Amino acid sequence: MATTICIANQKGGVGKTTTAINLSAALAVSQKKILLVDCDPQGNATTGVGIDKAALSRTLYHGMIGETSAEAIIQDSEIDLLKVIPARVELIGFEIEMLSSANRENILKEFLSGLSSAYDYIILDCPPSLSLLTVNAMTAADSLLIPLQCEFYALEGLGQLLQTMKRIKRGLNPHLKLGGILLTMFDKRTNLSSQVADEARKYFKNLVFKTIIPRNVRLGEAPSFGKPILLYDPASAGAVGYMDLAKELIDESA
Repeated sequence: MATTICIANQKGGVGKTTTAINLSAALAVSQKKILLVDCDPQGNATTGVGIDKAALSRTLYHGMIGETSAEAIIQDSEIDLLKVIPARVELIGFEIEMLSSANRENILKEFLSGLSSAYDYIILDCPPSLSLLTVNAMTAADSLLIPLQCEFYALEGLGQLLQTMKRIKRGLNPHLKLGGILLTMFDKRTNLSSQVADEARKYFKNLVFKTIIPRNVRLGEAPSFGKPILLYDPASAGAVGYMDLAKELIDESA
C-alpha cells in the first residue's frame, strides 16, 4: 500500500513544487514506485517533469469530475519508476463545479483509491492556497510535508495551515499526521537562514527534517528544461539535498 504525502503551504514561492518534483524523482531512483499527482491548476509539476501540457487530452480535472479513470491519465516520465497524473488550468473549474457537491472534500481520495497497491509513494503537489483542492489533497493523504523557506516571514501563515490540518483531522481524515517540516532555500552565508532554522527547530523540534535544501541556482534552472534536478545536474547541492531527503523518508518508514 502506498504512503500518500501531501506537500502544502499556502504561501507561494516556498519550494513546494520543487520539492514535489525532486523528492518524487529521488524516491524513484531509490527504486521506489512513485506517482506524482499535480493538484495545482498552474501545472508546474507537470511541465517540471517534461510533460507537454498542450498535448494532453485528459488531466486530473477530467478524472475528478468523473469523465475518466485515473489509469487513463497516468503519464510516464523520463525516470522509469516515476509516473505522473498531470494538471492544467482547467483544474480551476473543479472548485466551482463541485461547490454544491455533498462529498466534495473526498473526491481526490476516492479517485486515487484504486491506485494504492501499485505504488510505494503517492506525492500530491498542492496549489499555494488553502482551497478545496488543498483540502482534497489533505483528506487523501497519510501525512503532510510542509516546505518552509529560510526567509523573513517564513513562519507567518504556518499557524493557519496547521489549523486547517487540525480541522481536516477532526472531520475528514483522522489518520492525517504532520510528516515533517522541510527547510528550503537555506543560504549558509546569511544569519537569517540560520535564525529561521533555529526557530523552526525550537517550535517543532524533531518534526523538522534533518535534511536542509540549500538555495541552489541549478535547482531553479531545472524546471525550465522539464527535468528533475537529478537528471539536469545530479552533482549539484540541490540534487544531493533531495537524495538525502528521500533517504530520510525511506529510513523513517522502514
